[in-house]
Amino acid sequence: MIKQIIFIFCLLISLSVFTFSVTRIFRYFKHTRPAFPVRDLKKRFRLMLEVAFGQTKIFRKPVVGFFHALVFWGFCVILFGSLEMVIDGACGTEKALTFSGPVYSLITASGDIFSGLVTISILIFLIRRLFFHIRRFEGSEMKPVSHQDAILALFLILFLMISLLGMNISYIACQKQTDQPVEGLFPLSMLLVGLFSGASAVTCFHVQEVFWWSHILLIFLFANILPYSKHFHVFMSVPNVFLSRLIPPGKISTMESITREVLLMLDPASLSSIANPDAPVERFGVKDVEDISWKNYLDALSCTECGRCTAACPANLTGKKLSPRKIMMNVRERMKEKGPGLLKTGHSYEDQRSLLRHYISEEELWACTTCNACVTECPININHPEIILNMRRYLVMEEASAPSGLKSVFHNMENNGAPWQFSQEDRLQWAKDLKLRIP
Repeated sequence: MIKQIIFIFCLLISLSVFTFSVTRIFRYFKHTRPAFPVRDLKKRFRLMLEVAFGQTKIFRKPVVGFFHALVFWGFCVILFGSLEMVIDGACGTEKALTFSGPVYSLITASGDIFSGLVTISILIFLIRRLFFHIRRFEGSEMKPVSHQDAILALFLILFLMISLLGMNISYIACQKQTDQPVEGLFPLSMLLVGLFSGASAVTCFHVQEVFWWSHILLIFLFANILPYSKHFHVFMSVPNVFLSRLIPPGKISTMESITREVLLMLDPASLSSIANPDAPVERFGVKDVEDISWKNYLDALSCTECGRCTAACPANLTGKKLSPRKIMMNVRERMKEKGPGLLKTGHSYEDQRSLLRHYISEEELWACTTCNACVTECPININHPEIILNMRRYLVMEEASAPSGLKSVFHNMENNGAPWQFSQEDRLQWAKDLKLRIP
């Protein structure tokens, strides 16, 4: 009974802190712009199964991707065991899910095997982090706290797996000492139960209790660290893939406010086909976080800072400042900085800073070639170029700021109807000796 009361107390504290932390983050969504209607649910569900649960994009780097997939799948399987622990702790039961029969055996066997596989994977990741210089883990945006965050998360996962294995092994040893049947299957733990040879039933029971409490409290601790860590993607990656933009990555979306103005000039009658024709014109493009869409913010929250996008970026590879990972990190940091003020006073709040220039420079924005290599490589379908493109739209349409070469193109298109510096009468001079029929 005392154990049950203590557990419920710990559970309530953990849930309260987690709810508070997540609410603080999610309430900023109301200060973002609309993105796109969420349709094609069947297609989204298939995409989620393929990319999020199937981890297909992570296998672009087959070896490291395989071990990362093992960790993800392991967490999915072990989740059922964690649910059983919560039920047992809150209700005072023991192995509450045994009623499922063969399914329970499958769940426990899978969880036991994956606990060992995840342990091996995490040890490999720790060795890579601590002793190898991985280029994509570096960059101007990767501060010491980013590396410390990654190492802390890896150690927490390692201790979670060790405590789970210890709990399973001591449980089997205790059942054998007392001649009680073992509920479920534990293939890996059965091989290691010899570690408790010679230990009494009382010792095995106490060790099992220590591992049980260690494991569940580590789960509570880990869950409440995640909202303040880049590993928040543990919760956000699956929803982010489900809410992916389904149109081809290279397709650039039009701006409704611009479309409305053009139609007004060309054919006022066609305005009836535009949604919200009388809507006030907002700021063109993105200057600060209140200008981004909810999907842009979801992308930023989902980013795990793995660096695959930056490692594939041709601009970054040729020495330019652009780092797609940095763009996502900057959006997240800026929203954390400005979000509280937006909640208090709304969009009128100003702190004399902005996402543009204070976090992301013009040089970074114009280095992007919109090749979408970053989108292709991202394991969770983050769309980096969308934010970059919208920030460039703000520069051009609100500030008339663009590289000189681009300004020349704009000037030529306005005056000559083409990007080149020729009069319209001379546009076909290049073809005069090709013996082509020109209508």
